[in-house]
Amino acid sequence: MFKMVMLFLVGTLTGFINVLGGGGSFLTLPLLIFFGLPATVANGTNRIGILLQNISAIIKYISAGHFPVKFALLISIPVVMGSITGAKVAVMISDKSFTKYLAIFMFAITILTIFNPTKTIKIQNRYLYSVLSFIIFFVIGLYGGFIQAGVGFLLLAGTTLLGYDLVKGNAVKVFIVFILTVAALPVFITSGKIDYMMGISLGLGNILGGIIGASFSINKGAKFIRNFVTASIIFFSIILLFSK
Repeated sequence: MFKMVMLFLVGTLTGFINVLGGGGSFLTLPLLIFFGLPATVANGTNRIGILLQNISAIIKYISAGHFPVKFALLISIPVVMGSITGAKVAVMISDKSFTKYLAIFMFAITILTIFNPTKTIKIQNRYLYSVLSFIIFFVIGLYGGFIQAGVGFLLLAGTTLLGYDLVKGNAVKVFIVFILTVAALPVFITSGKIDYMMGISLGLGNILGGIIGASFSINKGAKFIRNFVTASIIFFSIILLFSK
């Protein structure tokens, strides 16, 4: 019972973090492993919560009119392709040393977030825009299918690069994370990599946190989101660099 209550509470916190910025899985994955799950099972179980949290957040964004439907549906195609590929890799290999490399990459994203160079980038050529969108979101889908943790930061960077403000970018992000989770989850299910009791306990908290996070995103606006994302990236990067 203690484990389930803890998972619900942490799920609420990380649901808020994930929807508003990203990186909550860097808290939930170690917790699931600490509670006795093998790393690959923790990786699969965590996606139950991710799925539920993003359903609740999507509903909130749609009801508030902050959801660019056409763009989100178009980029979901390369995301699904990448996600399935990444998930297949994830169930076959160990991700023991990957977090160290990820921490370095997250610091690079921090620099982009602080200086926000992408706000001045305008892509006039529609063909180039389409090709760049496909490549960016295929790679993000590949990473999201593989490990999930931190994919929200990449999605926000991608949507900003392509001209969306952080509020609409957040709406697109939660939809795409939902899509890539739906694409990847069957791979983990068929491989027996999910603990359903822990996943549901975590997921119930994620739902609550997702609703709160989406409300904050809509009400506080782009400046608040940028500051929150920057702080989150720095925090999780430090954790990754100094974790054993």
